[in-house]
Amino acid sequence: MKRKDLYDFVIGYFTTAMPVAETELYYNDAYSLLVAVILSAQCTDKRVNMITPALFAAYPDAMSLSKATQNEVFEYVKTCSYPNNKSKNLIAMAKMLIEKFNGVVPDEPAQLVTLPGVGRKTANVIASVAFKKPYMAVDTHVFRVSARIGLTHNARTPFEAERQLVKYIPGNLIHKSHHWLILHGRYTCHARKPSCQTCGLTNVCKWYSSTMKREAISKTRI
Repeated sequence: MKRKDLYDFVIGYFTTAMPVAETELYYNDAYSLLVAVILSAQCTDKRVNMITPALFAAYPDAMSLSKATQNEVFEYVKTCSYPNNKSKNLIAMAKMLIEKFNGVVPDEPAQLVTLPGVGRKTANVIASVAFKKPYMAVDTHVFRVSARIGLTHNARTPFEAERQLVKYIPGNLIHKSHHWLILHGRYTCHARKPSCQTCGLTNVCKWYSSTMKREAISKTRI
């Protein structure tokens, strides 16, 4: 199967099987999404969603967060991973939003990555989810799933995977494809033991095909 045909098949499958694909983080606007995504680094969405309601109630906008102390923010985020660094970055991020962007979250990754605690992946998430811009955020799920299916070839870094994915995915579907791959990785294509028996992509999946071949060879040797 040619690569473009593979992409067409995968996109067609997800369009039917997962017509609604959205972030599972709780947020109300670009600011609250930015806070939630910063907190989600090496932390589950479930844990972040337990933290953010009280945090957003205390600091509903960048201005209020910029005036908080690190100890105050720490008390709200202490149950997530790296709470010291995250509380520090959240306050610094809020201060820069006020000073550099008039309190408005920018919609382009090049500006977003200038904010403390915001790397390329986080910037792409904000631009894609909050503003529906055609940027592909590659997290561990996207990186793993796209490689297993065969959407990416020999991508050694998230950036290499990102470049390959955006080359073949239509611009108007990139923001949705990000969620398709994340949710597929989260609930079906697990890292250690993928649920291939419930997956509708096995007939085109590179990893599944190679696994079946290995098992067939192993059986013939017994």
